[in-house]
Amino acid sequence: MNAYKLTYFDIDGGRGEPIRIALHAAGLAFEDIRWSFPEFGEKRETARFNAVPFMEIDGKLITQSNALCRYIGKMSNLYPEDPLQALYCDEVLEALEDITHYMVQTFGLEGNELETAREKFMNGRLTVCLKGLDELLTRGGGEYFANKRLTVADLKTAVYLKNIRSGGLDHVPADFVDTLTPALAKLQDRVDNHPIVLAYKASKSA
Repeated sequence: MNAYKLTYFDIDGGRGEPIRIALHAAGLAFEDIRWSFPEFGEKRETARFNAVPFMEIDGKLITQSNALCRYIGKMSNLYPEDPLQALYCDEVLEALEDITHYMVQTFGLEGNELETAREKFMNGRLTVCLKGLDELLTRGGGEYFANKRLTVADLKTAVYLKNIRSGGLDHVPADFVDTLTPALAKLQDRVDNHPIVLAYKASKSA
């Protein structure tokens, strides 16, 4: 039996959360190693590429969140077998990495500098990304991005949107997604209430 150890920040979100959900959906027991942000600062140079998440599978270290999403997604039936539908799924995963790259550039800023940077991000890259994802959701049929069912693309999108809609991104209004792309807001609600996600949440509180 394979042994899985997933290392990520001590938060219920970000790049690590879709992998955790997929691991649970696959019925794979895993060690959920959570680093505080100060701990990450101390240990980051010991991590390959100086980044999290990373996973150990039988002692072998694997990095890159999208690669892990796809791998565990295949094991949990949350990644399409059809090549075109898999491509649709991948497009979403990579688009979210693109926008995350620009979002993290605002981290560490304070005061007026943060406000200015976030407003520029919101009205520029974030708007472009959300509108693009909205188009991809329409292409997929309106409820999910690919295969007309839940995939890791939906999980990763829902985690990203939840941060914005909860007001977790300072200077970006909590209703920004609902106003700009209401279909994406509905997607997040749909994913959050999906039996797979609800089962994962229940397992954490058990």
